[in-house]
Amino acid sequence: MFSTDQYQLLDFGEGRKLEFFAGLYIDRPSPVSEGISQADPECWQQADLRFERENDEQGRWINLSGTDQHEANWHLNHGSFRLELKTTPFGHLGVFPEQATNWDWISHQVQRTGRPLKILNLFAYTGGSTLAAAAAGAELVHVDAARNIVSWARENAAASGLGDHPIRWIDEDARLFVQREIKRGNQYDVVILDPPSYGHGPDGQAWKIHQHLPSLLAECATLTSQQRAAMLITCHTPTLGPAELESLVSDTLFGHCQSGASSRPLHIASADGRFMPAGTTCRWPETS
Repeated sequence: MFSTDQYQLLDFGEGRKLEFFAGLYIDRPSPVSEGISQADPECWQQADLRFERENDEQGRWINLSGTDQHEANWHLNHGSFRLELKTTPFGHLGVFPEQATNWDWISHQVQRTGRPLKILNLFAYTGGSTLAAAAAGAELVHVDAARNIVSWARENAAASGLGDHPIRWIDEDARLFVQREIKRGNQYDVVILDPPSYGHGPDGQAWKIHQHLPSLLAECATLTSQQRAAMLITCHTPTLGPAELESLVSDTLFGHCQSGASSRPLHIASADGRFMPAGTTCRWPETS
């Protein structure tokens, strides 16, 4: 997890969340917090930046404190690597804090095998999982459909001292890349996926998680059939909970339910001890 000088969830409720990111207090929308009371309404007055949604996809940032820290050299540190934080039109900052527990798990998987691992990271975003695996010694292929996001991930690698590490940076549709890798006869030890509910590839390819995830997982099974060491999938789709995700992973990757895959809810603990839901993760093997 994060040290408290890097990240904290201070409060959540009434459709919003108040977080501390490396020196700044951020007030953002949080759909999972609808219908929940805020624990400490007064603490929200600390907010430096507030994001207001203007439509279903985008919005605007309001600078409440006159800070300029978010405009340059704003980084979040986790272990031996660092991630650049930026305000985006979508309300994101380049980091999903609930993934920190998965980064620790990835690092453990790389270290426990005792051999060099080749890892494919799909829907890889700004590279938290990529950097966790690279810092532990793995070779990576990092795939995301957005070229600017891949550039952001490369900057994170450089800032973490991993700019020369064996990482291939690919801006391409995840399904197309996987299909090409199968045709090339390539194999991986580990596949990591963090698919959105909906999305589009660089050439407009539609992605719908319920429609496309089963076939993508089956293709990932082919890519790891010879030397599978671990698998990790995370999703934030409300209709794909732990039981459904674990069943899907077990059936598509292993062909049976006694695979040893384990699903669990992701959450973030707030300062007052509550837990804010933050998606679902499924891991194989079931090790901490």
